[in-house]
Amino acid sequence: MRRLAVPGVAVGLVLMSVPAAQAHDHPAGITDLVTPAVVRVEAKALINITLLDHVGELLHIERSYEVPIGVGTGTVVNPDGTLVTLTQVVNTDKDLATYAANKVFGDYHKVDIPADFGRHKVDDETLNHHLQLCYDLKSKMSTCIVDIQQDITVFPNITPADGRGFKAEVVKLGDRPDTPAVLRPSSRADGGVGLPTAPLAEKVPSKPGSPTAVAGFLGRPGPNQSIKLDIAHLGPGAAGEGGRSFSDPQKKADEPVKLGKLIDQGMLGAPVIGDKDGHVIGLLVGGGNTAKMIGAREITSALAVAKTPARRGTVDAAFEAALTRFHTKNYTDAVPLFQRVLALYPGQPVAAAHLQESLAKKGTAADLGVRKAPPPQTTKIPLWPFIAGAALVLALTAGLALLLWRRRRAALYEEEPEEMPQQELNLAARPPDDGASPTVMVRRSQTFPVVPTQQPQPQPVMTAQQTAQTQLKFCTSCGMKLGPAHRFCGYCGHPIET
Repeated sequence: MRRLAVPGVAVGLVLMSVPAAQAHDHPAGITDLVTPAVVRVEAKALINITLLDHVGELLHIERSYEVPIGVGTGTVVNPDGTLVTLTQVVNTDKDLATYAANKVFGDYHKVDIPADFGRHKVDDETLNHHLQLCYDLKSKMSTCIVDIQQDITVFPNITPADGRGFKAEVVKLGDRPDTPAVLRPSSRADGGVGLPTAPLAEKVPSKPGSPTAVAGFLGRPGPNQSIKLDIAHLGPGAAGEGGRSFSDPQKKADEPVKLGKLIDQGMLGAPVIGDKDGHVIGLLVGGGNTAKMIGAREITSALAVAKTPARRGTVDAAFEAALTRFHTKNYTDAVPLFQRVLALYPGQPVAAAHLQESLAKKGTAADLGVRKAPPPQTTKIPLWPFIAGAALVLALTAGLALLLWRRRRAALYEEEPEEMPQQELNLAARPPDDGASPTVMVRRSQTFPVVPTQQPQPQPVMTAQQTAQTQLKFCTSCGMKLGPAHRFCGYCGHPIET
């Protein structure tokens, strides 16, 4: 399939509007997921026949004919181009070889034979004998050699329309005309990233009157032939062998007749789209004054037998993200997303139409994207929690230091004194002597090193009154001599009793 670039300006709107009287039954955009994957399918037979003329001189007369098989609508379900339609769109039970025999015999022998699919007789016995042998291709005496090839062309839903399309071949046919057929491209159709696909529903709504939509082509896509959309409602019951019927609960329209006419015009096999989530719930079958739907389970079963399961692709993921912004009126964010879809798959018609609308509404009062979030505000963090925290840490540190200091001091006072040397004990027990040698202060060797005091200067002779005032004192704990201003013993630290 040729991939055509889409101009950035002037992309035609391809979606037809839903009648206003019934629009309230169907939310806007419910068909957006499916319509990009809807395609036109045209099938024909290419017949090459060789007539072996034995009437006169032996001659080989070769002719080629094209016989239409069917036209209808298909739905792409895999990015590689795999699609589903109805069996009767691409296959016929008519005798194509008989048609070719009638044509070549009538043209060459100039006899009046209808150009149809039935076997006929002619008045001339010799010619009639040769004609009947031409019909009987399995006979060793057959006068005709026939080669029939199927030719299927798929026209995708793109803008501008692709008049050439791409070729497809049958992967699986159904056992009845109104059962699904699976096709796949026989020539390149994906353009590198894959075709848009339609999501398949897991089940069909059971409630009678459930609203649906149908989408298809009444002719080959072109400037004057866009996709056709219409609405319908499911009838009561389940989809049996003949399919699920349609019925308008409000009796505004005879939906089987309305849809039957659309089927005859080219919507045979068109996807039926559920109103709940926009997924394909079945395919349109019937014609004339009747229309029914075969369900999604028959589609998935046919795909499973063909070993080509339904799958979504890169284009679909980008498109769904864009649709989410568009249908929530976030046109600012929708614009670049639709542009990405068109970059991946140029010509995607729904993306092109929605991009035009998004560009027109971007930044206007209708655009919720410009006011979806308030402008960022600068948050000022106050400094007082940090100051308070620092002060608390400082206070805890000071309190802990004070507590440790007090504990060390208390432990210092409670320590037992070291045993005094015998010489020092004798000196302590000796009565005071004013003429004795100067007093030597002995302290604990570990905590307070023993430091001899300086020899005092000679004191003047004191009177009796002065002597009484300067009476010597001794420690009641260790017996060491105390000075008049001492409040604690210099040796053992015992307080002086008053």
